[in-house]
Amino acid sequence: MFIQRISTILKNKQNTNLVIYGFGQGFNLITPLLVVPYFVSICGVENFGKTSIAMAISFFLMVFIDYGSDIIGVKDVAVNRDNKDELEKTFITTISSKLVLLVLVLMFSMLLFYFVPFFNNNKSLYFLGLPILIGQCINPTWFLQGVENFKWITILTIVSKLIYLFGIFFFIHQKEDYIFINLWWGIGTILANGLAFYYIVRKHNFSFSKLKKEHVLDLLKGNFSMFSSQIFVSLQMYSPIMLIGFFGNNLLAGHYKIVEQIIVVFKTYIYLFFNFVYPRVCYLLEKNIKEGLKFWKTYNGANFTFIVITMGILYCFSSQAVRYFTKTDVLEISDLLKLAVFIPLTLSISIPLKQLLLGFNQQQLYIRIVMIMVIVNLLLMITLLPYYGIKGVLISLIISELITIGIYYFVIKIKYKVSNY
Repeated sequence: MFIQRISTILKNKQNTNLVIYGFGQGFNLITPLLVVPYFVSICGVENFGKTSIAMAISFFLMVFIDYGSDIIGVKDVAVNRDNKDELEKTFITTISSKLVLLVLVLMFSMLLFYFVPFFNNNKSLYFLGLPILIGQCINPTWFLQGVENFKWITILTIVSKLIYLFGIFFFIHQKEDYIFINLWWGIGTILANGLAFYYIVRKHNFSFSKLKKEHVLDLLKGNFSMFSSQIFVSLQMYSPIMLIGFFGNNLLAGHYKIVEQIIVVFKTYIYLFFNFVYPRVCYLLEKNIKEGLKFWKTYNGANFTFIVITMGILYCFSSQAVRYFTKTDVLEISDLLKLAVFIPLTLSISIPLKQLLLGFNQQQLYIRIVMIMVIVNLLLMITLLPYYGIKGVLISLIISELITIGIYYFVIKIKYKVSNY
């Protein structure tokens, strides 16, 4: 009976996709749990703080290369998945736009790392992180999400992380080797994304000879608003570690990063869950709003329950979680972790509400909300950081998410009533 039930569940394409996607992302989430303890034991907490700041800056610069494709591109592909010409146009135009933006970002980054003293003092670390940006340029995950090809998302995830693990465990052997950790992340993404990129072009027979300059210009103009909002989202995600590094020191940045490294497993899971559900939500809302809402409630409700349970367990065993990563300052870091567990809890509510807002084509409203809330969050962090240190940063993140939840709920409730869904 049990085997028959499992077989029935797996015959459902959506459930099969979830299993495949979950396997790949589970591997993605486990990777830091293997790397961080080893890296901290070899290079120390302070150097872990340095590499974390450099990684955050690279991830922030990635937003300029993505230029909103992780939101708009996914939806365009999802809606036009049965139209080969539109898929080809979307793919070649988006990739070409990202290539232009990559060149500009690399030029700006090199000038920044060479002439600004904060970066120049450790320029080798920052320059060796630039391959991350190259890998992001050819990253086709947004396209694979749109067509719901989760098998290949899983393949590129596992390949990139295996290369990253190989580089860390075979080439990081002494304290000074910390400058190479971000380089191996970049090498892994270039090789894995390049493989998936080749697969897509061959499978769909896409030709870049059909590229039109005006399509690239139209994309750059049309995606600017969403890109602007994503800059603010990225600031919210990566500004804490950068602010602590700029106004504190690398050791404090290391403490914060250990807490974040534990929490980010769940944050990443929530964002990946968004990536998995979002294309289907958009597709169903376009076809049948009631079916779309039913799907949204079912999956996000189950996900929220999972997050509540896991955060309760993490709160109770915070010291044990911290000791896995470091044996120094355990009590101080575990206190921070107990506060930080409320971040995934709030995200597991705000992210699903974001899905609905975007699914109802309220992109402009979403952009305004994001911009306002990021400014509020930055002001809170700058205000609380001098008085409460890392705790002030965590409190500001929680307060900002709670306010965002209230705004999203109010807007969606009005939209739901006005449209008589």
